[in-house]
Amino acid sequence: MKPSLAAFAVFLFAFPLFSQEEEKKPVSLEADFFYGNILEHNPAIQHLITGHPTGFILSYNRKTYGFNEWERRYNYPDWGFSMTYQNLHNEYLGDALGVYGHINWYFLNRNLRLQVGEGIAYMFKPYDTDSNYYNNAYGSHLVSSTFIKGSFIRENLWKGLGFNVGLAFIHYSNGNLKAPNTSTNTIALNAGINYLLDYKEFPEYIDKEDSLSSSYAQKIAYNLEFRAGINESDVIGSGQEPFYEVSFYADKRLNYKSTIQVGAEVFFSTFLKEVIKFRSIAYPEDGLTGKEDYKRVGVFVGHELRFNKVAAITQLGYYVYWPYEFENRIYVRLGLKRYFSDDRFFATASVHSHWAKAEAVEFGLGVRL
Repeated sequence: MKPSLAAFAVFLFAFPLFSQEEEKKPVSLEADFFYGNILEHNPAIQHLITGHPTGFILSYNRKTYGFNEWERRYNYPDWGFSMTYQNLHNEYLGDALGVYGHINWYFLNRNLRLQVGEGIAYMFKPYDTDSNYYNNAYGSHLVSSTFIKGSFIRENLWKGLGFNVGLAFIHYSNGNLKAPNTSTNTIALNAGINYLLDYKEFPEYIDKEDSLSSSYAQKIAYNLEFRAGINESDVIGSGQEPFYEVSFYADKRLNYKSTIQVGAEVFFSTFLKEVIKFRSIAYPEDGLTGKEDYKRVGVFVGHELRFNKVAAITQLGYYVYWPYEFENRIYVRLGLKRYFSDDRFFATASVHSHWAKAEAVEFGLGVRL
């Protein structure tokens, strides 16, 4: 994923979905140390796995207590910001420093927590043709990063202090913004402490009857969306190229949380022009002429998980027009959407991938007709 997607995610959660003067804003701080392993998700990075990554995660959490409806419907989650530092214990990978926007989900009487963060990481030793050509994991200093942390957590055990312990997963990738982009995934044990500021004045959780979730259901609506961005093929030095996508789809909001989608879209991925030309010359056994059409047409089904004006997007698609066999015919899109002006207009940031292989990070604007 591209760094700007992370900035988009931070923007969404940086501003409360509703804000009123009477609302209290409790805060907790957290510090974790972790120790783990880099997963060999691709044989091409085997030479980069030489040690056990170590580092720390610092988090600022805005606690919720049910003042707004979305908080009650999602069991009073937290949102906030995190910073990570990771020593990958490999001379070619170096260190990583990341900043994130995150959200925390609670389960089992708030003793189990799932923290999901999306952000930007700075890689201190990316690929360089002359000085660091062994690093085929990161092609740029700035990459997108995702972390997922599952923890057993106890808060405010003694004067605001508590502890947490669990497992963390940290992913670094630039979403094919610049080659190479094999990426890395770290799985680690983490342990730390947390501190609840103003623990003596933490408000009571608000538990009241909201309207039925199904009362938010809507009629079928039609959407037109334009997406764009830049990316590069896996051929190092081939250069970054713009891409454009046009989508038309119908959606049906079922209840407060869920909206389903079905639609079609056209992909104008100009980097494929260069890939087709390159392979027609370098690999004549492929039988390419170099004039194959680079455009693709897909159909997809999708789901939106709504948090008031913000939605998490999940889509599964299939190329019905696929003249050049790039990757495979099934594609996935994951991203975020922000609605504006009574849900009439929206902005999106998403990753278009073929399962675990990212093709591009997309930024879009759309209208709900």
